[in-house]
Amino acid sequence: MTPREIESELDRYIIGQSAAKRSVAIALRNRWRRKQVASPMREEITPKNILMIGPTGVGKTEIARRLAKLVRAPFVKVEATKYTEVGYVGRDVESIVRDLVDTAIKIVRDEHLLRVRVRAEEAAEERLLDILIPHPVKPSGPVAADAGKTGSDSRDKMRRKLRMGEMDERQVEIEVRGNAQMPMMQILGNQGGDGMDIKDMLDGLISPQEKRRRMSIRDALQYLQQEEADRLLDMDRVKEEAIERAENDGIVFLDEMDKITHRTGNNGDVSREGVQRDLLPLVEGTTVNTRNGQVNTDHILFIASGAFHLAKPSDLIPELQGRFPIRVALDALGENEFRRILTEPENALTRQYVALMATEGMQVEFTEDGICELARLAVLVNEQTENIGARRLHTLLERVLEEASFDAPDRQDKQLIIDKDYVQKRLSSLTQNEDLSRYIL
Repeated sequence: MTPREIESELDRYIIGQSAAKRSVAIALRNRWRRKQVASPMREEITPKNILMIGPTGVGKTEIARRLAKLVRAPFVKVEATKYTEVGYVGRDVESIVRDLVDTAIKIVRDEHLLRVRVRAEEAAEERLLDILIPHPVKPSGPVAADAGKTGSDSRDKMRRKLRMGEMDERQVEIEVRGNAQMPMMQILGNQGGDGMDIKDMLDGLISPQEKRRRMSIRDALQYLQQEEADRLLDMDRVKEEAIERAENDGIVFLDEMDKITHRTGNNGDVSREGVQRDLLPLVEGTTVNTRNGQVNTDHILFIASGAFHLAKPSDLIPELQGRFPIRVALDALGENEFRRILTEPENALTRQYVALMATEGMQVEFTEDGICELARLAVLVNEQTENIGARRLHTLLERVLEEASFDAPDRQDKQLIIDKDYVQKRLSSLTQNEDLSRYIL
């Protein structure tokens, strides 16, 4: 996708923040450009990591998440505050890469399952037919000429019934694999609390126990399809491809970077400057050992973010600052942006609530003046209390629809129009009382 196309796709879900969208679109396109460059120059080109600066609720995380979803790239979002310096109790930063590889394995495994789906369905169907119509034992004496044909006809009839769904509710007994009882223990590594699970070490050495279970033919067919698909998968190849995908296409979103800056008078260096020092080799490129193999982080794209209310990007250690050359300031959201957020995105909150209430047979309609009033009150409450950006709309809408949502199953009038008067009736007392809104909204 071209940068313009990437920005256009992000516009479908995120309102405003064009500068941030352009930065991530260029970063994503640069990955494709690097792959077109011949070696050895290709190995020298490293991603230009991005630091997003802006208040909470303006779309920092959503931009990164949607970007990864566009290209099915392995993506992990982590909070920098959950890590501690190596040697102290807590998670070490290398677990970020392990989580990224696990995500990549899931993506690649799903892709490989799609490739073997048809073969798995055919094999599962044959196994189920063997249960329903067992192959007869070959007699030792003379047999009729059409004996084999009769069995084949019965099998074909049963196959047609299976495919037509005529036997979905019939009960059948099949053998299922039970999970072997393994102790929930970990062998801790030298660095941090992410070690190797005993189950991973003994996987394959202890065969799973098999037991017979009775279930419907529909469920049995799904179970057998999954079992056959797992059997057809080459997990070694999946892991190799997943590591390559994580190394070249992985995106790591480091949230709350401003919380790990050093603050005068505090001694929490092990969870602040210590974490920064540990993050540095990860961001500039190193090799991390995982249970699936070694992973090189040279070409993983790191997107950091933080509100930076009490700190500045310059409060980060200089070496780490240099590894985030692209700085993007995201704008605070105003009344116009809130109004657009409520109506324009494909996953707009108003559309979500309309779909939810439709399950109860209710027709909910948001009028233009009602949406404008919601946007106005969101700005007002954000100014009076803590500014939490677009997340305020979730709180307001839930409060507006609380009564209707509670009464929806028993309500006789299945039509609800949410206009300016309805919004004011539900929220005016709360927004006027600042003490009350501080706790409820």
